[in-house]
Amino acid sequence: MKRNLALLLVLVMVFTFALVGCSAKTEEPAKTEEPAKTEEPAKAEEPAKVETLELAFATGGTSGTYYPLGGAIASVWNKHIDNVNVTIQPAGASVENINRVASGEVDIVMAMNNIADQAFNGVGESFPKALDGFKAVGVVYPEVMHVITTQKTGITSIADLKGKTINPGPPGSGTYVTAMAILEAYGIGPDDFKSRPGSFSDAVAGLKDGNLDAGFAVVSFPASAVTQIATTNPVKILEITGDGFDKLLETVPFAAQFPITGGVYKGQDEDAITVALQAVLYVKADLSDELVYDLAKVMYENTPEIEMGHARGGQISIDSAINGITTPFHPGALKYLEEQGKK
Repeated sequence: MKRNLALLLVLVMVFTFALVGCSAKTEEPAKTEEPAKTEEPAKAEEPAKVETLELAFATGGTSGTYYPLGGAIASVWNKHIDNVNVTIQPAGASVENINRVASGEVDIVMAMNNIADQAFNGVGESFPKALDGFKAVGVVYPEVMHVITTQKTGITSIADLKGKTINPGPPGSGTYVTAMAILEAYGIGPDDFKSRPGSFSDAVAGLKDGNLDAGFAVVSFPASAVTQIATTNPVKILEITGDGFDKLLETVPFAAQFPITGGVYKGQDEDAITVALQAVLYVKADLSDELVYDLAKVMYENTPEIEMGHARGGQISIDSAINGITTPFHPGALKYLEEQGKK
């Protein structure tokens, strides 16, 4: 009996544990949450590098006006026009410069307006064929022809230069071309004088040491080099007037009479009438309109700053920007000039 009772109790306990086991929920292990994926911040795009545009600016001899004035203008361009670097080069001046810019060898030049006209029309010994690879930007300053001798030579007129030793300027320059035209207007041909062509520095040295009777120079007025000569050798400026001037106009129609004020140069006490042309800025024809617009705008609107670099900067004026220019303007320059009421 007791044995059966014990067996019964064992069965009840087994049954009870079975029920408890069936009813208990099996807890699943807690899932470990993966950390949220953090997206890497997008890398900021680096700004595209803008290359600096290098421009070559051919000027003139280091002793003349083009070179230092060109340097003053270039400095202002480099300061005010982004991503542009203009480097000046000494050069043989107008004829050489027009040939170089028309061929694309340089980007910017200064040259005399009469020389540019000859080049565009293909006239004269310097330009056997017409050139059209250059365009005008605008007048920089008036260029004054100085026909210089010293008081001790006794020469008083251009007609007196027949048989004399003369420096007509560097071959290939506007000075040389214009000097030969002036001499021809006074009946003096290439065989009627002893020619010693060279730079204005050569002319200064020759006049000071007496190896030259006269020299030609197209420079601004007053010219420091002429003042330099006059300090030790009082000078005489030979006039271009009367029939000689009228004859000159047949070959140099852009020449305008210009008075050199007496008393400025030692020895030249009275006014002397000579001629002036225009120094003009020209550029390679295929430069962009935007770039040339900026070149014109910065040059004409920052003249006080240019003048700080060279005195002739004070003669740059929008009022005279188109005077004497007969060759086509660059579209970029034309846009700026028209905005200023110059047509």
